[in-house]
Amino acid sequence: MQEETARSAIDTFISAFNASDDGYVTALLSQALTSDVVFWGPLGRSEGIAEVERFVLDIRRHPAGTGTMVRCSAVDMPDEWARYQWVFTTPDGGPRLAGTDVVHLRRSLIDQVIVFAGEIGPSAF
Repeated sequence: MQEETARSAIDTFISAFNASDDGYVTALLSQALTSDVVFWGPLGRSEGIAEVERFVLDIRRHPAGTGTMVRCSAVDMPDEWARYQWVFTTPDGGPRLAGTDVVHLRRSLIDQVIVFAGEIGPSAF
């Protein structure tokens, strides 16, 4: 049951990267994250949905064009921490970023996100 909850929160978080309009990003993040979420990203530590939203919007505005973020693994949840792999690909086989996120859940919402980004390279899809 807890893996289903984690998977739902993670998939909602990822859907913010793929929203049809920037205006939906906050609503999607609010469904997946606690208001005091701690985000450990490539540029360090930040707190709150607004900071995560800024990160998501930056990714969405990639110079190569709006890309697509997908979860490309099952959600592994050995305890209260869950991990999954993801890939972000820009249009027309542009830059691709892959990585692993580790998230912590509190009351069915993500209260901590740790991003481990991998190599950037051309799309293999």
